[in-house]
Amino acid sequence: MWLGPEEVLVANALWVTERANPFFVLQRRRGHGKGGGLTGLLVGTLDVVLDSSARVAPYRILHQTQDSQVYWTVACGSSRKEITKHWEWLENNLLQTLSIFDNEEDITTFVKGKIHGIIAEENKNLQPQGDEDPGKFKEAELKMRKQFGMPEGEKLVNYYSCSYWKGRVPRQGWLYLTVNHLCFYSFLLGKEVSLVVQWVDVTRLEKNATLLFPESIRVDTRDQELFFSMFLNISETFKLMEQLANLAMRQLLDNKGFLEDKALPRPIRPHRNISALKRDLDARAKNECYRATFRLPRDERLDGHTSCTLWTPFNKLHIPGQMFISNNYICFASKEEDACHLIIPLREVTIVEKADSSSVLPSPLSISTKSKMTFLFANLKDRDFLVQRISDFLQKTPSKQPGGRKASVADPAPESLPASQEVPELPTSPSSPLSGYQNFSAQEVPTASQGLLKVFQRNSPMEDLGAKGAKEKMKEESWNIHFFEYGRGMCMYRTAKTRELVLKGIPESLRGELWLLFSGAWNEMVTHPGYYAELVEKSMGKYSLATEEIERDLHRSMPEHPAFQNELGIAALRRVLTAYAFRNPTIGYCQAMNIVTSVLLLYGSEEEAFWLLVALCERMLPDYYDTRVVGALVDQGIFEELTRDVLPRLSEKMQDLGVISSISLSWFLTLFLSVMPFESAVVIVDCFFYEGIKVILQVALAVLDANMEQLLGCSDEGEAMTVLGRYLDNVINKQSVSPPIPHLHALLTSGDDPPEEVDIFDLLKVSYEKFSNLRADDIEQMRFKQRLKVIQSLEDTAKRSVVRAIPGDIGFSIEELEDLYMVFKAKHLASQYWGSSHTAAIRRDPSLPYLEQYRIDAGQFQELFASLTPWACGSHTPVLAGRMFRLLDQNKDSLINFKEFVTGMSGMYHGDLTEKLKALYKLHLPPALSPEEAESALEATHYFTEDSSSEASPLASDLDLFLPWETQGQSLEGQRTPFIWDFILLTLRSLEAMSQGPF
Repeated sequence: MWLGPEEVLVANALWVTERANPFFVLQRRRGHGKGGGLTGLLVGTLDVVLDSSARVAPYRILHQTQDSQVYWTVACGSSRKEITKHWEWLENNLLQTLSIFDNEEDITTFVKGKIHGIIAEENKNLQPQGDEDPGKFKEAELKMRKQFGMPEGEKLVNYYSCSYWKGRVPRQGWLYLTVNHLCFYSFLLGKEVSLVVQWVDVTRLEKNATLLFPESIRVDTRDQELFFSMFLNISETFKLMEQLANLAMRQLLDNKGFLEDKALPRPIRPHRNISALKRDLDARAKNECYRATFRLPRDERLDGHTSCTLWTPFNKLHIPGQMFISNNYICFASKEEDACHLIIPLREVTIVEKADSSSVLPSPLSISTKSKMTFLFANLKDRDFLVQRISDFLQKTPSKQPGGRKASVADPAPESLPASQEVPELPTSPSSPLSGYQNFSAQEVPTASQGLLKVFQRNSPMEDLGAKGAKEKMKEESWNIHFFEYGRGMCMYRTAKTRELVLKGIPESLRGELWLLFSGAWNEMVTHPGYYAELVEKSMGKYSLATEEIERDLHRSMPEHPAFQNELGIAALRRVLTAYAFRNPTIGYCQAMNIVTSVLLLYGSEEEAFWLLVALCERMLPDYYDTRVVGALVDQGIFEELTRDVLPRLSEKMQDLGVISSISLSWFLTLFLSVMPFESAVVIVDCFFYEGIKVILQVALAVLDANMEQLLGCSDEGEAMTVLGRYLDNVINKQSVSPPIPHLHALLTSGDDPPEEVDIFDLLKVSYEKFSNLRADDIEQMRFKQRLKVIQSLEDTAKRSVVRAIPGDIGFSIEELEDLYMVFKAKHLASQYWGSSHTAAIRRDPSLPYLEQYRIDAGQFQELFASLTPWACGSHTPVLAGRMFRLLDQNKDSLINFKEFVTGMSGMYHGDLTEKLKALYKLHLPPALSPEEAESALEATHYFTEDSSSEASPLASDLDLFLPWETQGQSLEGQRTPFIWDFILLTLRSLEAMSQGPF
């Protein structure tokens, strides 16, 4: 490649001159090629240890003049072919021109200008393809592909200098992190180390520090443990490795490979020597953190963030924190975790106004909303640019209200808006604006307009409920005061005070509204009007495996509640579950979704319950509700790890009893709704929508802690489960104003001496006092580590299941079958990495049985056939492989699974001579023949039948003797084709190979 001319003072220190003319010199790096000797070893070592491993190409061209001592680099190349092309261009286009100049300075100036022009022209042509700097990083990517034999489709994300510990000896080299692989290369004094690890094979990835490996990164696969250390920035490296491993795990889960996110904002000034993939990964990580922190929709993209202060009127303070700007939201998070969080949807903004700066309020910015709330930010570093970005997003924000107008920086104060346009941000009853379901039948109207609890609960005045009614009234009043001071709706200031009120229990009348707000479901619901009704209409009358499972579980959701003892509640539950299965066929329907959804329907309309279910399945409990419940297994692993850390006495006992795996799935999947009285479990659901999975983990630890002594005395799993079941059955909610609902699980664990009752609010208080040190960042870090274990464990289970499905007479041992499976799987994954056009890549469906999940097409089979089978025979190999593939592809879908593949391999390796000859013969007859070959065979058949005499020809007699198992008592008419001669030739060659090969 052409390089911008740079001075070289010592031209021959580490280089050997191979060609020269009066103006240019072509050089080869010492140690590259043959005859390097000791000097070559030293230079090769330096190139790997120093940054030159990426920067220094093995060939270069220098410009020189006769009297100058200074040389200028003008080109470099990774191969002799590349550098020779540049050299020939210089000789053909510049030599004659340069000989005209009299002044050497003019010669150098002309050469430099010409090279700069060539580079500018190349960059101009390359500009539409990307914005990376075609310099050092590009050279490193080319070197990576050449060094490790990677195709063009494998993209380098970043590379780092580090040491790989081989035994007790560190090997200094370079770590290359690509989209699908971790690669390392080292060359020290003639000793070369080259490693390639697929991310999908990583079973453990952690950052640790030991005496032997100081501050190192450990990477485990099923076969090896690798340690890397001496990074300049170990945190950045580890974070990137985590992201890439996570992407690989997602690929194993749902077949979504890594794609550059085109919707991510592009930097105004691209960073030099940083790949677009690295930039996009960083942006993706920030996006995920942003969305998780503020519970925003999955398609929201963070545009940027800046430090600022927020004036909080409830305590008259300026709170320092960060402002985040995205396409549809302005958010604020205080530096202190619980001090204040704020979410301002741009759809609610009426005016953005710059106020006058002062020493108290430097660079203030005022934002007003339709609900007449005003938020004052200050200490903004680049206020003008920020206001412009907000204005740009406001112009793109569609008005959701009829006749409404878009906000702008120049709008008047919000009070000037006509009353007809003032829409409360969130009404007291969230379901009231959704009463537009008038097109539903009369039987369905109640469930569409309000929660089932209001329809089926006996409405007794609060005064008649005594102390419980008074307590409920006090809760409602506390929340009304909170709304007055902190705001109501999506733009509410969320502080430690908000959490305190949630922990004291949300009033029945506000539960649905606050669940929608805290979960973020309200945002998606108001921005997708009519979406649920459209899904219901589309899914009506559609039958699938999901709808069958839904129908089976409808009457088992909450049979003890009156709302689900009649067709009204059952129909509402059916519509919500079916609509979600239609929206997300990847999940479809999973057991436990019915229990959670039935509770959501009690406190909200069908549409509200639907969007709450979306928030649960797709954001708050990722990967929980699928056929393999991966998310729940991941959090179960976290629960086990936390138990070891905070309850060490109990941890080992629980492992011996095998209880944690039994209890955690039912606790986590149903948010305790299936194991605890309804009126108590719903309080945990309140906290869950505000805090997330942290609350579930805390309560689970508190339950184990409360029963520690009894659990330590248990002798088996059944006894431990009884202890925990009886405890949970007696967790009561003394403040509930709803009539008590019989808990069916209690019938199974009741005894003569029931345990003491436990108040749910006392249990929550203990869980926060003892185990509230959990942070969201820590949970996500633990989730990553556990996800590697869980998914690799599931892959091992799949491998064992597939191997067990292979008949015992196949000829291969279990170990050989497992090795073949890994090779077969790797070939399929290669199509995912670099061949998205492959049939296998398009048709793979993770919901299929294990045996059908990994399949290969004819091209991939040909590659395996050539490398694994003993029948590879030079130029005939592709034809033979194609015929074998068509023979094995019995269902004619152009794909074969592992069982079909092993069947073909077994015949070639373990069949007796007769079976092998028979298989070879079948390869020369339909269906093994391609359509063109079959047509040719038909023409040849006519040739033989027309030229044959009435008596059997000698050829037919010879073939009858040669193939007795096919022809005894049969005529060979219609089978005498030129392919018979191919068959004989290949048979003879195969017989020769059989006498030498591993048969």
